[in-house]
Amino acid sequence: MDIITLDFETYYDKDISLGKLTTEEYIRHPAFEIIGVAIKLNNNKTDWLSGDVNDLKTYMVKHYNWEKAAVLAHNTMFDGAILHWALGISPRLYLDTLCMGRGLHGTEVSASLKKLAEMYEIGEKGDEVLNALGKHRTDFTQEALSRYGDYCVNDVELTYQLFGIFIKAFPKQELKVIDLTLRMFTHPVFGLDVPKLIGHSQSIKDEKEKLLSSVVELGVGKAALMSNPKFAKALEGLGVIPPTKISLRTGKETFAFAKTDEGLHALLEHDDLRVQTLVNARLGLKSTLEETRTEKLLSIGSRGTLPVPIKYYAAHTGRWGGYDKVNLQNLPSRGKNAKVLKSCITAPSNHTLIEADSAQIEARVLAWLSEQTDLIDAFKKGEDVYRKMAAVIYSKDEELITPPQRFIGKTTILGAGYGMGAVKFKDQLKTFGVDVAEEEAKRIIQIYRQTNGQITNFWREAQAALVGMYQGNAYVLPGQGILEVVPKHNAIRLPSGLLMRYENLRAEEGEKGLQLSYYTRRGWVKIYGGKVVENICQGVARCVMAEQMLKISKRYRPLLTVHDSVVCSVLNTEVDEAATFINECMQWTPEWAEGLPLSGDIQTGKNYGECVEWENPRGRLAA
Repeated sequence: MDIITLDFETYYDKDISLGKLTTEEYIRHPAFEIIGVAIKLNNNKTDWLSGDVNDLKTYMVKHYNWEKAAVLAHNTMFDGAILHWALGISPRLYLDTLCMGRGLHGTEVSASLKKLAEMYEIGEKGDEVLNALGKHRTDFTQEALSRYGDYCVNDVELTYQLFGIFIKAFPKQELKVIDLTLRMFTHPVFGLDVPKLIGHSQSIKDEKEKLLSSVVELGVGKAALMSNPKFAKALEGLGVIPPTKISLRTGKETFAFAKTDEGLHALLEHDDLRVQTLVNARLGLKSTLEETRTEKLLSIGSRGTLPVPIKYYAAHTGRWGGYDKVNLQNLPSRGKNAKVLKSCITAPSNHTLIEADSAQIEARVLAWLSEQTDLIDAFKKGEDVYRKMAAVIYSKDEELITPPQRFIGKTTILGAGYGMGAVKFKDQLKTFGVDVAEEEAKRIIQIYRQTNGQITNFWREAQAALVGMYQGNAYVLPGQGILEVVPKHNAIRLPSGLLMRYENLRAEEGEKGLQLSYYTRRGWVKIYGGKVVENICQGVARCVMAEQMLKISKRYRPLLTVHDSVVCSVLNTEVDEAATFINECMQWTPEWAEGLPLSGDIQTGKNYGECVEWENPRGRLAA
């Protein structure tokens, strides 16, 4: 396959740039203009082309066989979108040294072209782009345009050299995963229900006005609700001591006024109705994320379909993440408006969306890796593991377990597997509206650990591996033998072949022995056996999901992935056929994961928020 390396240079000014706009906003902006493109076929000389869109397209279609070529760029989400949206060109494969750099070096190392070129000592990235501020193509002199071309050609040469270095160590299968991820953005399919978004935007504004007017009689204005010190003073005026917490960033005491802070939410149940009203107004006015997301989607909908920006290798576990200021990975899942935004994301005409979720995948991976055989068998048999856990907790027959008790069992299975203590378990339950005494939380955690001895032993093995990593010892975690400690990089090699890194691992003597931590851009983070197991399970689950997505893509292109789910769009006439195939893919296990009991939940619908469980025409529910 030919490799076409390219880099577009485009018009920008102080208001119209990637620093001010998202990639989608920038490329679809009325003022968007291609100044030129540097393009290199395989290892041939790099050419600089400049001209209007029609001239560029005519030349590029005539001289390159795109259908049999891979396009390579540094930040291909940008260059690939220009290639497809502006020029109508679609290559066979997308490659990206930015994505490869994140996969190879982790999330704590800058993957910019400048930094990577310096790291590998292959040359320097120029700065001629700084002289292009506010210049349209026709504003350049021939000499200035030539210098700009040289700058762009240099970027292409650096990108091509990096690829030559990276490809020697980069897993080939992950190149396909990068391609799938980029196509979610460069080849958008989802529609947006603009009238519904307009209505939802107005309802949010109406609700905020209603909340604001409800506290006017308390003598509290909008400024007091938006300012932490003023809001604290308003609470004190009602005889309430403002809740506080220790800031994770500064280590100092601060007000606990975030929407996720338990202290603030507790005041919603205060005996004084005025306090309830004040806090409700604060949450309503400060919780602008949904309003921002609504306006963002509405803006995109006014320009066309919804490109899905997903960041490849966003977390150190290898998982994907939100990107480009449009985080579709984190749309609301609870609350009265939880599905409204999702329902505004629609299938194309004559199509249906299929959402496939890998059911309980982390819990299944944990049982498999730790060789907790009874739990593995329960998953394989399709038994209700939440009900089984609840039956042990409450010493009752499974058929006598109530829904609230099953919920406790579910939270225990999904939460206690990574070494969570009683206090945190109690707090987690409270976030779901379930209040238990601390002694009861201790009892449940103790029962979980006694019942799942192999899992608790796996925490100890992971701790030993972590200490061994710090001491420079190579190690293979027991169990399935698929996780190798690579002390040279302070990392664990995942089944994908890529590394899960613990940068600058350090140790301090503590009450319970060595306390280890590693460095992130947010500061030092403590790491221990249970947390390593959580990272491992998420990393392995991501590896499974990636291979399942590749399998699905042989017939249906994934349009979105969120955590452990994938969304595709299929013709209405193919729903049952497609759902059957995708369901089989979600239950398929990679060769390295033999014995891992997987299961998939399949839902279908005309929009992302109103998908319902698919009923298999063979007479059984797919889930």
